Amino acid sequence: MKITGVETLHLRLPDVAEIADGTQDVLVVRIATDTGHVGIGEVTSQSYVCKAIFEAPRSAERRHGLAEILIGQQVDDLDRLWKLMYYNTNRYGRRGAAIHAISGADIALWDLLGQARGVPVSELLGGARRTTVRAYASLLFGSTPAETARLASEAVDQGLTAAKFGWEVFGKDPEIDEAHTRAAREALGPDRDLMIDVGCKWDADTALARARLLEPYRLTWMEEPLSQDDRQGYSDLCADSPVPIAAGEGDVTRFDFEDLVERGLHVVQPDVAFCGGLTVCRDVGELCGRSNRRAVPHCFSTGINLAASLHWAASMENGDLVEYCLRPSPLMRKLVANLPPLIDGRVPVPDGPGLGVELDEDIIAEFQVHYPES
Repeated sequence: MKITGVETLHLRLPDVAEIADGTQDVLVVRIATDTGHVGIGEVTSQSYVCKAIFEAPRSAERRHGLAEILIGQQVDDLDRLWKLMYYNTNRYGRRGAAIHAISGADIALWDLLGQARGVPVSELLGGARRTTVRAYASLLFGSTPAETARLASEAVDQGLTAAKFGWEVFGKDPEIDEAHTRAAREALGPDRDLMIDVGCKWDADTALARARLLEPYRLTWMEEPLSQDDRQGYSDLCADSPVPIAAGEGDVTRFDFEDLVERGLHVVQPDVAFCGGLTVCRDVGELCGRSNRRAVPHCFSTGINLAASLHWAASMENGDLVEYCLRPSPLMRKLVANLPPLIDGRVPVPDGPGLGVELDEDIIAEFQVHYPES
């Protein structure tokens, strides 16, 4: 099965708000082969930049665009193809947007291999350990504690057994933080998981003080309390925090995640459409298994990301949790025509070959960004 074409589709809502909502803009990747199979992937990054990374012409060694690297390659050894992309973008990549773009290509390649072999991606990743994955609601904090409580109650009504609240008003004032956390816990009840996403707002001392303040509310984890670059801060915080610390949505390649694990991080959160793809997530899952850490997918964009995350979570021994975005964006709700649904707080893993998803061409036509001819 040889790659014959690489296509990127930039989808964007007409009005994009400057809020922590990754469902407003996405780059879809489609890789075609001489067998007629087409693999689907997603990049959750700066779509204009990543589209250029795919389409850049062949250049000097280690400066090539991804399409130039992939066309003509056999879809067989996916580790070989990942290393090929990584090496041949080395002079402008290694981290950042080049790895984000590689993520979309890598997801599409796993989709292709699963289609060719007639098995779901979860089987390729080492074997599905479950057919459904427990979901947690991923929500932005309300403007008031009452609004946060209402959102938590809605999650309970949908059958969810876990909810995460993040960003917005949280992180600026300890009294406000505690009021919102208390409201969420009371609305969720004592037996459901509650997670808090700080959005990289604190230093290590502030995070430790806040973790102690919020410990009575039995947080399953506190997510990204520090700058993603404050590695020493994470070392110090993870050693002393009474609340498990989660991070990793902004990290890429197995090298970054090895560093986080070495620094004591409790919950590791790669985003499959950002970190380097399913190849990196597979390696991170194995790393967390060896290190007795928890790996949970970060997933807040479209149903492509959700499907890939479900396959990865289903393949891990301790992977029974996935972020489930509840934003109303059509790129989340409708782009994947057979979006995996919430059923009694769990999400079925697609059982068709590859990712097992189908895209709605009407949604693509409605939201595709058309670039002028150069």
